[in-house]
Amino acid sequence: MLKPAPGRGAGHFHAVRFYEDAQSLARMVATFVAEGFIESLPAVVIATPDHLDAILEKLSGMSFDLDHLKQQNDLIVLDAREALALFMVDGMPKAEKFESAMLPVIDKACRGRQDCVIRAYGEMVDVLWKDGMEAAAVRLEMLWNQLANTRKFSLLCGYSMGSFYKDAAFDAICHQHTHVLSLDGAAAPVKVRLAHGARGASIS
Repeated sequence: MLKPAPGRGAGHFHAVRFYEDAQSLARMVATFVAEGFIESLPAVVIATPDHLDAILEKLSGMSFDLDHLKQQNDLIVLDAREALALFMVDGMPKAEKFESAMLPVIDKACRGRQDCVIRAYGEMVDVLWKDGMEAAAVRLEMLWNQLANTRKFSLLCGYSMGSFYKDAAFDAICHQHTHVLSLDGAAAPVKVRLAHGARGASIS
């Protein structure tokens, strides 16, 4: 069971998972979201179409009624590129536009419920990184952290491991997160050891 980061507020859990293939990503995200559903917590999934289909297939295989969850806004799904288009200006995410795009989504999922901590999966940063927009990806991670000052959410970000191979900005991304997920889904505080690209990250 994933837990919020100690010392960062009850709702602030900002984890990163470096994935090797779409199926491992789908299993990880589905488990993350399912844990929230079991605790009656809503979820927001922002992913590319192929990954979204795989994630929803995994959730459906866990016997969740996805149509009902969507109707109740307990599951909100967004296309990653379409979401990015709402707040990207001249190649960088703009804070005001980001808040205007994301706050209504979070509020829609919570529906005024007290102590509502949504589970969110975000793939927008991975899209930016794959497009060679590393500075924009780091900036977007910062904006998510700023948003945690006004809303409670547990956020999981997925990055393709291949995109980080021998990239010096790998540590910059890790430092924007409170936790990194291991292959078995366990979450631990981030500790960066940049030795051989993405494989140089360790958790402790």
